[in-house]
Amino acid sequence: MDAHDVVVLGGGSAAEAVATGLARGGKSVAVVEERLVGGECPYFACMPSKAMLHSAAIRQQLREAQAAGAVRQPPAVDDGRAAFRIAAARRHEIADRLDDSTRVRELEELGIAIVRGRGRITKPGVVEVAGREIGWTHLIIAVGSTVDVPEIEGLRQGAFWTTEDVYTTQELPDSVIVLGGGAAGCETAQMLARFGAKVRLVQSGPRLLPKEEPAVGDTLADVLRCDGVELFLDGKVSRAELGDEAAVHLSDGTRLTAKRLVVATGRSPRLDGIGLEALRIRPGRDGFLDVDDRCRVRGQQHVWAAGDVTGRALFTHAAKYQARVIATNLLGGKARAEYRAIPRGAYTEPAVACVGLSSEQAKTQGHDVVTATMAVGQTARAAATGSKVGQLVLVADRKRRTLIGAAAIGPHADEWIGEAVVAIGARIPIDVLADVVHAFPTFSEIYEPPLQELAAAIGHRTGQEK
Repeated sequence: MDAHDVVVLGGGSAAEAVATGLARGGKSVAVVEERLVGGECPYFACMPSKAMLHSAAIRQQLREAQAAGAVRQPPAVDDGRAAFRIAAARRHEIADRLDDSTRVRELEELGIAIVRGRGRITKPGVVEVAGREIGWTHLIIAVGSTVDVPEIEGLRQGAFWTTEDVYTTQELPDSVIVLGGGAAGCETAQMLARFGAKVRLVQSGPRLLPKEEPAVGDTLADVLRCDGVELFLDGKVSRAELGDEAAVHLSDGTRLTAKRLVVATGRSPRLDGIGLEALRIRPGRDGFLDVDDRCRVRGQQHVWAAGDVTGRALFTHAAKYQARVIATNLLGGKARAEYRAIPRGAYTEPAVACVGLSSEQAKTQGHDVVTATMAVGQTARAAATGSKVGQLVLVADRKRRTLIGAAAIGPHADEWIGEAVVAIGARIPIDVLADVVHAFPTFSEIYEPPLQELAAAIGHRTGQEK
């Protein structure tokens, strides 16, 4: 039986990061992956989706310029199907042509063993892959997540699309129904609509991005409507009919039809069949693995977890962060994960970016909340570029005198949210933040008025305050 210091179940972003760190630290590592090494992000999710959103944005800009008489377009710009095929070809290159050979070679050059297949824990210290036993001293579970299919009558696996199907197809569907108003659903809806598909988005709650500031979700809803997306908020799906066409019935009697149905309603950990029972590990009530702040599975001395299976923050950057924490600990360090400043977002146009708590979440948790906002259109950069849509919402704790949340929608908000990430992560005092000078003219200047407003609302610290 082959044996390694560390066996990683799963070969996604977290697995790559932790395996690389451990191998460079002198550990013997094996990575077990049944699909493509690299996981969903480079091939089916993050990279191909952003590539298609970028192409869709360019097409939108060219069409707007054409309508204004500023430019004359080649036929492919007007032909949505042709434009989609061109964009899909570019997407395929960015997704490494769905070929993981380069990633595998890079890992193997570090001495990491790549084992193809579905790994299953058979007993403490042993994983089995297609009849082959592999021994481990430490096990890292990083198998990722899968689409969370809602319990809807008539909704059966294989008869609908997931975002993976959207970002691997070469042909633009004429019409699409998207179930889910989170980041994935909104990105998919906007991208398809901008290439010319008729898109209807059904969200079970009253607003898009329900866990974020209401103003951000409401603004994004207006943006999608302008792109031609028909929104059905508070849309409760009672049943679905899937055949040559897709149809969904809403509880109010509305019947929607389209060529394709895309389910983007959330994610569930991919834990079935990996043998957790052999180690007497039981997932939490939410189905995810319960880990401590060192990213070790609770109740286990030598079992760790990173990425979507922990349910802490289902983002590639969070998975890589947890991987760094685990690698540090297994190499003798003392790292602990802190999640208060993990950025979240939707890469629509304009982009949505959030970090920390929403004002509602902060109040629920007992913070003495004070908020301030500013519209993107009030910045000089917006005046120079014609950007009118967007805003920034800052959430502070009056007693602690620090930012505890920020939510933004606007051009490149996914980039300038970084200032709030650092401020929240480092607990920088509001007084210090309010004195920061930003370059002119930039979108980051949007921080200055609301920060000064927060500083005034909180008041100056007296000598008796701690």
